[in-house]
Amino acid sequence: MNYKFFLIGLKNIILNPVKAWETIDSENKKVKVIRDSFLFPLIILVSISAVAGSLIFTNTELSTVFSIFVGVRTFIVLLFTIYVTSLIFGEITFPLDLGKDFTISLRIIVYSVTPFLMCQILTGIFESLLFVNVIGLYGLYIFWTGVDKLLSPPQYKKMPLLIATTISMVVIYVATNMLLTKLVERIFYAFFD
Repeated sequence: MNYKFFLIGLKNIILNPVKAWETIDSENKKVKVIRDSFLFPLIILVSISAVAGSLIFTNTELSTVFSIFVGVRTFIVLLFTIYVTSLIFGEITFPLDLGKDFTISLRIIVYSVTPFLMCQILTGIFESLLFVNVIGLYGLYIFWTGVDKLLSPPQYKKMPLLIATTISMVVIYVATNMLLTKLVERIFYAFFD
């Protein structure tokens, strides 16, 4: 894992997305690099915070195994949501005559959800700070600037692209989270309670 790539990428995409997208476009990193050096570390941090928050505040009556299940569920939900949204984004861009490139789709989605994932690190530990997730909407601006730089769509195609992708991501996240929460609870209460 490239820690320097992770930290510099995180700082740049949050503080100056327009410049960050220029760098992302010129570097043209492969999916493996983005996944291993940026996405996984960020999702792992969110998962660790979910485990910590579950251990410290939420599940004081339950065993540690439940908190570990919460962390694994968080990891799977986020990874699944990001990958499926990237696939859907590619399918949305194709009929809009913007091409169909999974690498570009993944870049746009991964970097766009960065503010939300950063908020999730905090709210994973302190659930009472759930309102902080509103800051994650900054990802919409990051998405907008990323689409503009990497796909260069006409202005009238940008808003439908933003709306369709956002709705897809929210539906996938909520559905996957609900499904895996029920599954984790059933497994835990069947084997560890």
